[in-house]
Amino acid sequence: MLDLLIRGGTVADGNGGEPFTADVGVRDGLIVEVGKITSPARETVDASGAWVTPGFVDIHTHYDGQATWDENFSPSIHHGVTTVVMGNCGVGFAPVRPGGEDGLIKLMEGVEDIPGAALHEGIRWNWQSFPQYMDALEREARSLDYLVQVPHDPLRMYVMGERAVAGEAATLADIVTMRALLRDALIAGAVGFSTGRSDNHRTAEGKETPAAEASAAELTGIARAFEDLRHGVVQMVSDFDLMQGPQRFDAEFDLVEQLAVASQRPVSMTWLQRDPGGEQVVAIQQRAEAAVERGLPLYLQTAPRGIGVINGLDASFHPFMGFPGYKAIAHLPLAQRAAAMRIPARKARILSEKSDRLAGDGTPIPPLVDVLLARIEMISGRMFPLDGRLDYEPSVMQSFLVRAKQRGVSALEALYDWFSEGDGSNLVYFPIFNYNDGTLNPVRKMLDHPRALFGLSDAGAHVGTVCDASFTTFMLTHWVRDRAQDKIPLGRAVEMMSARNARYLRLVDRGLIAPGMRADINVIDPQRLNMGMPQLVRDLPAGGRRFLQKAEGYVGTWVRGEAVAREGEITQARPGRLVRMR
Repeated sequence: MLDLLIRGGTVADGNGGEPFTADVGVRDGLIVEVGKITSPARETVDASGAWVTPGFVDIHTHYDGQATWDENFSPSIHHGVTTVVMGNCGVGFAPVRPGGEDGLIKLMEGVEDIPGAALHEGIRWNWQSFPQYMDALEREARSLDYLVQVPHDPLRMYVMGERAVAGEAATLADIVTMRALLRDALIAGAVGFSTGRSDNHRTAEGKETPAAEASAAELTGIARAFEDLRHGVVQMVSDFDLMQGPQRFDAEFDLVEQLAVASQRPVSMTWLQRDPGGEQVVAIQQRAEAAVERGLPLYLQTAPRGIGVINGLDASFHPFMGFPGYKAIAHLPLAQRAAAMRIPARKARILSEKSDRLAGDGTPIPPLVDVLLARIEMISGRMFPLDGRLDYEPSVMQSFLVRAKQRGVSALEALYDWFSEGDGSNLVYFPIFNYNDGTLNPVRKMLDHPRALFGLSDAGAHVGTVCDASFTTFMLTHWVRDRAQDKIPLGRAVEMMSARNARYLRLVDRGLIAPGMRADINVIDPQRLNMGMPQLVRDLPAGGRRFLQKAEGYVGTWVRGEAVAREGEITQARPGRLVRMR
């Protein structure tokens, strides 16, 4: 007797080939049959007209704190994800010495835009070492499977104390200790090591992250912790010193290669179209391809759409947050604030002002924000109203630049009127990266690259600016179903989100619809599949706010054969576990 029979669905099995019609039989948490099945089952799901896929594997999340209070990994669970990887970008909450908790919270609050009050209230600090952190997480039952990486910044702070945040170079003794601690965590089952080197990452106090300028000696010395181990990956985020000029690019990429040589493990890096001309994205590709030709295991983490922010008066960012006239009313409740903005005299005053400098000491706001605000008229061609129609590839004709020209006003005034309208809840979509030419055509080419890994969702982070945990649903709607040209075949899209990421992590038990594999399965109605509008809600500990974006059309999501979500509603099943790599 089968536990579950999914009958008559269009199976995209994760191998990347053409989908086919088949039944899928599940017993004891495993897929046992695929094809025409006549065996009886305790539960049968009619999947006629639906897609049947493996559960998706998200390799880039930041649930490190949320996992201590949330059993469900929301919102990933609403988008077909069944396995998440935490501890990216070098930030996290272990290891930690007693008294060092606040420093890690300030780090995560600044880098990943997670409210510090929520972290203070929600996290239960019942660990010091990284293996103890894993043990603490493992005590709680969860909906989804999860893996943890050891983040560089907490490791450095644990070993070096105040010297780490003061930007001092690590000594040989420091490096040896960090390497030993990483190895202990890897032996305990951690999946890898992550480090962050972005100019846009700042602590809540506006300081550089502790490992942002770590030397090659430090990085390679730590990376030798992988020696003789059969598992492990390395993740790096770097903007390759873009703000400091292109002459720094090669030196920074050299570090990536040295890290790969030292670790002898797969290394993935962030791949974005950051600079206006797009030269850097090509340079990363060329250097990565040349390194792969020499045998280095480099991979390019790639997003399926623009990377940017949702602007709103109650979101983390909006264009007027630095204007003195706005700051005078910023304390008001949202609706009152919007009404105050509509007073003609105040509007005239604010529009006549210049924004104060926002980045610097005492604030996590990156220098890029000041650069963008100084060019607001120019960049308004990439700012779009979220006016009831969710479009992540909008035309410039929908932009505030065009709106302003049609009205005969400045783009800043057009933005001002939009934000101050009604109760002040209007939102603006601003894709900063991956949208240089006003289309996602460059992203399409990036997704085609053989070393591309579907990633960068940042699920659980940047909660006041985005909800990119919806990347998987976007991939299936925009690229597979809806785009007029250059669609991605369903089979290949599913392979990228499941089997390819599983192979990268060396997870041999999932990512495919095939006998013997774990029964991590989605049944998806392609006609109903849809992302809702981002909603700013206050459901974090201490009333912290975040954007949520649920999906419609997921008939069901199963983890190890147990339904964890049906028609968008989370069930009581908690089959998820910490995956310890060996």
